[in-house]
Amino acid sequence: MTPERYRKIRAVLERRQPDLTVLMDNVHKPHNLSAVLRTCDAVGIPEIHAVCPAADMKKLGHTSGGSNKWVQLRNYPNLPAAFAELRSRGIKTYAAHLSDDTLDYRDIDYTRPTALLLGAEKEGVCDQALELADGSIRIPMQGMVQSFNVSVAAAIILAEAQRQRQAAGMYDTPRLDPALCQRLLFEWGWPQVADYCQRHHLPYPQIDGDGQIVGEWRQTEPTSGANR
Repeated sequence: MTPERYRKIRAVLERRQPDLTVLMDNVHKPHNLSAVLRTCDAVGIPEIHAVCPAADMKKLGHTSGGSNKWVQLRNYPNLPAAFAELRSRGIKTYAAHLSDDTLDYRDIDYTRPTALLLGAEKEGVCDQALELADGSIRIPMQGMVQSFNVSVAAAIILAEAQRQRQAAGMYDTPRLDPALCQRLLFEWGWPQVADYCQRHHLPYPQIDGDGQIVGEWRQTEPTSGANR
């Protein structure tokens, strides 16, 4: 890892917003999953959540353009489990949903811990998710079509969240847990070494202020029968 690469990674991690996220309710088309991940990375979201068949998650790696390396995706067996996790973090969830009692998406205060709930491509957010959500938001439409593509809607709403957070100075100081930031610095900068350490249950080596590994460290595969 070059010092320039290290500084780039560190700058990105220092702008991550751990209390802004997305919850996807059976958004299963790989190109939409990929587009949402790219938008989340662009606005500084470190982790998103999903209730989606495992088979669809496996397809994501082929279409994400590398975004899945920078944004963690946590999949849940059902909606109550996903909502329980978000609530344990003090995050309120707003469903992107068209109805008479929804709020304009610009009227939400996104500087507070917030999750954007996105529904499946054709059906939208399911009834169970709407019952569990803290509220619903809509993007005003002026044409005959009454909704945007799910990934486009995500980009529009998250751009507003980014605007509000930038105005509030929330990108100006690091907000990630320091231990998590240090772990991601190593995993992003030294992915092959990190993979080796994970496979062999080894602690990550220390890195210096330029992102270089401190001390002697060799990535050597153990011989047959070793470490058993």
